[in-house]
Amino acid sequence: MCLPPGVRSVGRVGKHAWILVAAVAILVAVVALLARPHARRHAVRANPSLTPGALNPDVMQATIGSTICVAGWTKTIRPPSSYTHALELRQMREYGETGSTSDYQEDHFISLELGGAPRDPRNLWPEPQPRARAVDKIENELNDAVCSGRLSLREAQRREAELKYRDG
Repeated sequence: MCLPPGVRSVGRVGKHAWILVAAVAILVAVVALLARPHARRHAVRANPSLTPGALNPDVMQATIGSTICVAGWTKTIRPPSSYTHALELRQMREYGETGSTSDYQEDHFISLELGGAPRDPRNLWPEPQPRARAVDKIENELNDAVCSGRLSLREAQRREAELKYRDG
């Protein structure tokens, strides 16, 4: 079959169209990833000048058997959400974070499970989701290590602080 000059065959146009479609799809995927509002939140780390941490004076190595190692003890000292929500809004601004508070969890820098101060703003920070949920599991593992005698309270607190300063 003879085609007029400058007109390509259907097979050739199809091959070029497929390459163009693939390139556009890749470009759209890259733009979508970069534009996602929560994509950079995973990199938020606790800032030592904004969140140095604070300890609960009732929790010491000698008192863990009547405090952090008692099932349900943290529920008795956890601050109400009305307090943490207002603090979360303020601290999100201090950290330069925008967006919905549902993208964050106002979390204890030194967890209640490891003797962190429940209401001290120096011990609370807007930890991004889903990282906050992953860190909750690590906090529970550290609590278990303290309560079973595998780690001292001080060492568990040091590891938790290091984790949040390094990885968020």
